[in-house]
Amino acid sequence: MKIVETLFKGRPQESRTEREDRCYDLLDSLSVEYFRVDHEHADTIPDCELVEGLLGCRICKNLFLTNRQQTDFYLLIMPGEKPFKTKLLSKQIGTARLSFGTPEQMEAHLDTAPGSASVLGLMNDPGNTVRLLVDRDLLSEENFGCHPCRNTSSLRFCTSDLFEKILPAVHHEPTFVDLPWEVD
Repeated sequence: MKIVETLFKGRPQESRTEREDRCYDLLDSLSVEYFRVDHEHADTIPDCELVEGLLGCRICKNLFLTNRQQTDFYLLIMPGEKPFKTKLLSKQIGTARLSFGTPEQMEAHLDTAPGSASVLGLMNDPGNTVRLLVDRDLLSEENFGCHPCRNTSSLRFCTSDLFEKILPAVHHEPTFVDLPWEVD
């Protein structure tokens, strides 16, 4: 993967896609200091490892999930290298077995596409149709890394800004979950 080996502070000077620009508008309106790395598509956590080195923080895994009936939707954010088992999460949140939401559902609820899911996409869910699930291990991280709803850029900002500024502004209350590092 080709990376522009520059860590930028703040938004790009040129306009990007509408959904990416909305992310920068949100962060700027909340006075959140953020840093950015631009790169080729980073669809997977292994793709993100090079970016993480430049950002100076880990980029989380963002999983868009739905229940068996496809009536409830969830965005799970967790450490990227942590394994995920739907059975363990389903039990913690008291729902039927979870599966991945479709690209169409992700577009409808978060205005983003697979590979670009991000906690910042919750700004596109004013009806709170998506429940935010946060792995408790992320709370110990000083910085938070995610895409600006497009997987050709990655951002770093303080984890405290996520919980104290961004989530209140997008009206999403996190549900904390404890997922194990080792699964059978």
